[in-house]
Amino acid sequence: MFSDTHFHFKLMAQEYGIDGVDVLSKMTENNCYFGLDIGTKACDLMERISFCEKTINQMKDEETARKASSFLYFSAGIWPDIDSIHDAENQMKILRQSIIECQKKVIAIGEGGLDHHWNPGGVDGRCETDFDSKTYNCERNLFEMQLELAKELQLPFIIHSRDAFEDTLSCIKNVGYHNGIVHCFSYGIDEARAFLDLGWHIAFGGGTTYTKKAKMEQMKELLNFVPEDRFLCETDAPYLSPVPLRGTPNSPVNINYVYEFIANAKNIPVRELSCIVDKNIKCLFHLDV
Repeated sequence: MFSDTHFHFKLMAQEYGIDGVDVLSKMTENNCYFGLDIGTKACDLMERISFCEKTINQMKDEETARKASSFLYFSAGIWPDIDSIHDAENQMKILRQSIIECQKKVIAIGEGGLDHHWNPGGVDGRCETDFDSKTYNCERNLFEMQLELAKELQLPFIIHSRDAFEDTLSCIKNVGYHNGIVHCFSYGIDEARAFLDLGWHIAFGGGTTYTKKAKMEQMKELLNFVPEDRFLCETDAPYLSPVPLRGTPNSPVNINYVYEFIANAKNIPVRELSCIVDKNIKCLFHLDV
């Protein structure tokens, strides 16, 4: 089982009906090295930890449960939903307190960042009118406050950046902290170069497998452009199921399709890509295992 640097385990299991015990059991059976459960709400950390612990406790085999617990890690952050954006100061207080209470469990801050994509029919229900000047400035402020927290705690940051490259770059330069991942990367080589030059890692997920034939060479160029020591993979489960499962709820078990697509595009063995990602994870998150 390959490492997965970004998934939402509680959301995947509770709201999409995916069997969490089965997922963790399969990850364990396949010797998964690392799985990162990502936070999106200021107050969700303790709930997510508790949910994962309860799921692990439901495993019948003690050794399997022990292994599952050993590779599962957590981040804590605030995704830029409209309510959180306009309550940034209070949300940051809640986030900080939750990290203090669970600090040994947290190895990263995020996901947080900027999302300027709007689709009233999408899961977040965003409308074009949501992006007034106040929201725009408050969203940047929320992002920068989380970056400052990551800087204070010396933890990697998980960046969410959608249709917001220039503002994302501006915010991280304002704070001057360049340690972490641009997750679910959806830009091109020029944007990748800008993040890489500052020291960021780049993670590719299921969306990478959606590449159309007409743009396959561009995707191959991008995947081969990112240096080996900055390359990561993810699922973003329960979203962005990779081909051939596109359109269905995603889980970390599907990460193999991401690795297979990328390894083929880079013309390297899948196992070699897995070793590259695991090495980068170990260095980025300072893991001793």
